[in-house]
Amino acid sequence: MKKIIAGLILASASGVALANANGPAGCGLGSTVIFPDADKWYQHVMAATTNGTSGNQTFGMTSGTLGCEAANGPLKSAQVFMDENMDQLAADAATGQGETLAALAEVMGVKTQDTAAFNRVMQSNFDAMFSTEATSATAFEAMTSAMAADVNLQKYLG
Repeated sequence: MKKIIAGLILASASGVALANANGPAGCGLGSTVIFPDADKWYQHVMAATTNGTSGNQTFGMTSGTLGCEAANGPLKSAQVFMDENMDQLAADAATGQGETLAALAEVMGVKTQDTAAFNRVMQSNFDAMFSTEATSATAFEAMTSAMAADVNLQKYLG
């Protein structure tokens, strides 16, 4: 029973980062299609779990669909993406490649010709971004600092 409660708490926490975007569960397929009229805590948990596990938030954030607002801009979307995907992103950044790293580049609007530079900067700054005390906020700050220092990536910060 304790594992179930802990799982529900963790699942509901994934929606907290997007609470302002579309209610307690955030934006995504779970909030707008599957549980559009959620009003009970467990419905919000299920909607947040669906949003966080189905991989549709990245699409929603970049396209402005599924209840996600593209008006927040790519940097805000990148912050939300990092909140939701820290573990996977750290694994990809360590190797300089992977689906989560590619998705972050897409969320930020990094063009194809700059993807290799983005991956290289992420990998070379892995220690600064993903130290043992890192949070998504400190990782985001370290990432934007590293991008600001790279001539090819500065343009994605403004």
